[in-house]
Formats: sequence, structure tokens, C-alpha cells
Amino acid sequence: MVNAKTRASSIDTAEVERFSRMAATWWDPRGPMAALHKFNPLRLAYIRDQAAARFDRDPKKLDCLKGLRMLDIGCGAGILSEPLARLGASVVGADPAEENIEAAKAHAEATGVTVDYRATTAEALAGSNEKFDVVLAMEVVEHVVDVPAFVDSCASMVKPGGLLIAATLNRTLKSFALAIVGAEYVLRWVPRGTHQWDKFVKPQELERAIEDAGLDVIGERGVIYNPLADRWQLSSDMDVNYMLVGERRGNEGKDA
Repeated sequence: MVNAKTRASSIDTAEVERFSRMAATWWDPRGPMAALHKFNPLRLAYIRDQAAARFDRDPKKLDCLKGLRMLDIGCGAGILSEPLARLGASVVGADPAEENIEAAKAHAEATGVTVDYRATTAEALAGSNEKFDVVLAMEVVEHVVDVPAFVDSCASMVKPGGLLIAATLNRTLKSFALAIVGAEYVLRWVPRGTHQWDKFVKPQELERAIEDAGLDVIGERGVIYNPLADRWQLSSDMDVNYMLVGERRGNEGKDA
């Protein structure tokens, strides 16, 4: 594990600049982030259910995440942070792009949702010894320059008994065909250049990074798009999109 005082940034400045240019349209469900809006209900439900199971909560309750401190790394303009806060969580939304954070703050103020938004990085937060019940790295891992270092920073902020949940893209020929050619060039779900296939991360690579950071991988699920239902759904197929859950052992049966 990396010493907090020596953590180097895993930020890819080109990626930050690319997403900064989308700040004004992040909340537009028909804009450049339309695909993420459609994906959001599934990942929100997955996070809710994982947290509810770990902290002995009823996921059907509207405030099922009350009392849990969550970190949404790479939060963008907050389309995941806000619904987590509505479920009762105390959410810190962090993003290195100032423009995204300003858009997130404006939207939260307009909708009356309380989220602690910060223009910062995982490394900076880890260096400040921040701790959370749940740390989220959703659709972020494939945009950093050093996956093991980034994961180590995220994992260092997970409390004993807490969770790290990550969602990313697998590096396969199938993901190149669907996530790059299909999503960016044919269907135009996301702007061209959103993803770089060589930065996609195989599940075993992410698992190794999580375990090297001191956590146990306790769950993994694939995510696929169902064109007939026009929605995303969980699957055993991890060839393209997938999610992993890591846990820091300790405080078994703990409630926040």
C-alpha cells in the first residue's frame, strides 16, 4: 500500500478537460450524458442493495442509507451523488474538474439536496485521512493513468467493515466493438473520444488492485443493455461493463 504522504496523482488531465467541457449539459437526459442517465437507476439500486446488505438495512425504506457516509469519486455534476443523498446518505461528491463541481452545486441548490461537493482528487482526500462507510468509483477507473495507485487511495478511505464499489469497462474485443465502435460511432450514445480502449481494465486486474490495497473482493456482476426493454440490467456477462465490490474486514455486523 502507498503511504498517504507520498501519493502521486492518478489524474489524466486530458480526461478532466474533456469532461469539464460537458459540465453545462451533464444533467440533460438527452445530452452528451444520456447513456449515463439511463445507466444511473441500475447502479444506484446496486449500490443501495450492497450497502443495505452490509449494514443491515431495509433497501425498501426511503431513508435506507441514513447515517452512512459515502464518497462519490469522479462525481461529475452529481447525477449519482444526489439520489444517494435522497436515500439518507451523507455524501461527499469529489471531482477534479471545477466546472463539474460548480454545476453539481448549482443543481443541488436548485433541487434542495444536501451534498458536500469538493473540487479535489482521491489522493488529496486520502492524504487528509478522510474515512467513509462506502467509497464509490463508478465509471472512473478507466479514466485514470495509474489504476493500482488510484484504487489504493480509494481503499485507504474505507472504514473497517466498509465497502469499495467500482464500475468500469472490461478490455476485450467485445467491449471495443460495443463500447467504442457501437456506443461512440454508430449509436452515438456518448461523444467520440469518451473512452480509450487501451485504458479499459480487466476484472482480474481490478480485483488484484483491490486486494493489494487491503480489501477482499466479495462481489462482482456484469451489466448489459437490453434493447427490447430499453434498459440496463445485471448479468453474469462481464465482457463489457461490470461492477466489483471490495470490503475492508472488521466490525462484523456493524451498523453506522
